[in-house]
Amino acid sequence: MTSEREALERMLEIMRENQLDSLTLRVGSATYELVLRAETHAGALPVQTYVEAGPAPALAPGPTAAANFKKVTAPIIGVFYRSPAPGAESFVEAGDRVEVGQVLCILEAMKLMNEITSDFAGVVRRILPENGALVSLGEEMFWIEP
Repeated sequence: MTSEREALERMLEIMRENQLDSLTLRVGSATYELVLRAETHAGALPVQTYVEAGPAPALAPGPTAAANFKKVTAPIIGVFYRSPAPGAESFVEAGDRVEVGQVLCILEAMKLMNEITSDFAGVVRRILPENGALVSLGEEMFWIEP
C-alpha cells in the first residue's frame, strides 16, 4: 500500500510540475483518475482519486526468468520504443551482449524521450514489451543473463 501511495503522490507531483489538471492511469485492472481542482480558500489544491477495480482478467501464466537473470524494469510510466526513430535499427535484440550504461530503449513520457540504460553487463535473453506499448512503473522490460 505504501508504494502505491508513493506512486500516486509522485504522479501528483508530475502533474503540478507540468501544470496538468487531470491524469488517468491504468495499472493492471485498476484505473486511477487524478484531478486537481481549482484553488480553495486555504490555497490548497484538493485532489480526487477514483479507483475502479474490476475482476482480474484470467491470464495464462507467462514465462518466468531464470533465477540468475537480472531484470531491467521501467523507472517511469511511458511508451516503450526499441529504436531511436521509426525505421531505425533497434538499440538491442535478444541475444545481444550489453554493457553497463548501454542504451536499451527509450520511454516517452509527456513528450520527453528518456533513454533507459542497462545497470548490468550480460546477454539480453528477453525483451518483454512490444514496441509502442505503454509500460507501467516497475514493469519488467528486459531480462539480462550475467
